[in-house]
Amino acid sequence: QVQLVESGGGLVQAGGSLRLSCAASGRTFMSYAMGWFRQAPEKEREFVAAINWSGGRTYHADSVRGRFTISRDNAKNTVYLQMNSLKPEDTAVYYCAAATKLRGWGPRSPSEYDYWGQGTQVTVSS
Repeated sequence: QVQLVESGGGLVQAGGSLRLSCAASGRTFMSYAMGWFRQAPEKEREFVAAINWSGGRTYHADSVRGRFTISRDNAKNTVYLQMNSLKPEDTAVYYCAAATKLRGWGPRSPSEYDYWGQGTQVTVSS
């Protein structure tokens, strides 16, 4: 019902910036929240940021608050993750996710989301 395509990943030096995009298609009107998660090798998938689709309410993980900003453009059905002051520990595969129904886990939990993008690699060099 929903297809997600991420873009914008790549290699950047520490202190640099990167902007990830997640283009959504399909029955996007069913998505009440969009989120970004990341997973580094040998680590669990962790929450990065989330946004309410229509209202714009945002959530950010403590580890990225003040550096990363999630936003959305409803007209383009696109969610963004602006990443500033990048650190080597930000290196991970970043996934975009969509929640189309209320599961009760909350926007910070991967279990809340029923659609996922393919992931895009972000590598921050020191």
